[in-house]
Order: sequence, then C-alpha cells, then structure tokens
Amino acid sequence: MTEIATMTNDLDRLAERIEKAAALLQSQRAEHALLQAERDRLAERVRELERTLQGHDPAAMAAELQALRREQKDWQAERREVAARIEALVRKLERIEG
Repeated sequence: MTEIATMTNDLDRLAERIEKAAALLQSQRAEHALLQAERDRLAERVRELERTLQGHDPAAMAAELQALRREQKDWQAERREVAARIEALVRKLERIEG
C-alpha cells in the first residue's frame, strides 16, 4: 500500500512539474512573439531610414553639417551685433530724452 501511495505522490509531483513547465513554455512563447513583433517593427524602421538616406554621401552630409554650423555661428554673431547696436541706440535715446 505504501508503494502505491509513494507512486501516487510521485505522479502528483510529476504532474505539478509538468504543469509548471507548460505554463513557463506558454509564457516564453508569448514573450517570443512579442520580441519577434518588436524585431520586425525595428527592422522596418531601419529599412525606412535606409531608404531615406539612400543616395546621400556621408562625407557630403558631414560637410553640409559643418557649413550649417558655420552659418549658425555667423547668425549668432550677427544677432549679437544687432543687439549691441540696439542697446547703443537705446542709450542715445535715453540721453536725448533725459
């Protein structure tokens, strides 16, 4: 009788382990599906970016970026110059009014 009880207990433990393994497998499959969907979305995004950049020479883009930075510095210098001129005019107006 004890042998049957031991076998039943062993079978119960085995069934429990199988259920846990099945649940884990199902969870892993769901996570795998999510990761595949994310991978596919990212791959499409890479393809879109490649199509956007296709035909653009990286060296030319770097040169254009440098030119834009120089232009930005020029605009900032001009802006500072205009601000200084406005301040000078305001001081002159204050002297005239004062």
